Amino acid sequence: MLEDLPVRTASTMMLVREAPTVEVLMVKRNYAIDHFSGAMVFPGGKVEPSDTDPAWAGQAQGWDDIPEAERGPRISAIRETFEECGILPAVHGYAADPEGTKALRSAMDRGEASFLGYLQAQGLRPDLRALSLFARWRTPPVVAKRFDTYFYLVEAPAEQVAQADGRETVSAEWIAAGTALELAARGERTIVFPTRMNLSLLARTTSIADAVAAAALRPAHVVEPAIELHGGARFLRLHDADGYGPVLEPLHI
Repeated sequence: MLEDLPVRTASTMMLVREAPTVEVLMVKRNYAIDHFSGAMVFPGGKVEPSDTDPAWAGQAQGWDDIPEAERGPRISAIRETFEECGILPAVHGYAADPEGTKALRSAMDRGEASFLGYLQAQGLRPDLRALSLFARWRTPPVVAKRFDTYFYLVEAPAEQVAQADGRETVSAEWIAAGTALELAARGERTIVFPTRMNLSLLARTTSIADAVAAAALRPAHVVEPAIELHGGARFLRLHDADGYGPVLEPLHI
């Protein structure tokens, strides 16, 4: 039974900048990847055991200010962003060098290098408080791979340049949320349902401060789309309580 399959914890990072309108960084998934292949997504991935290493308590700023359940996802979001596009958010004093750290990022992705060890060696301390919880989604029990995903929002470091890792991600682009939605509607971008829904929330804001404030006002809620049958076809349903307005659209697996 799909309902009995484990639900993995994951996190994703919505890196935003004002240029001058709010833009978000999206990366294109490699077509060779079996999950969301070819889709435009936010950097992110599964929370790994190394993201919950007790040593992070002495390395990460704001550790005691963050609920225990969110510490690993926040570390994961920062790590995945660094691995996938070479940007290290929420860390002061980092001398940006995406080309120079390419081998390191690849080794981290293979589990051959430690993100924690790298930050310790460089004297870099991520501030977990810099991330704003934007949304939390759980995959409905109709697919083989289920995730409980935290979406975080953080302002991108102005001096850092995104560079795709060439394995999980093949390109990166800064784009206004409304523009991304328009391109997806025209079939010029592949953007999966949860990503589109969170882009729709971001598109309603006019500045990074506005987006952070709106996220802080949203009540804690895990969005798990309901599955409905209409005319023999399955549809995804979001309700008003989910915070996106009433949504009903065909389910594609």
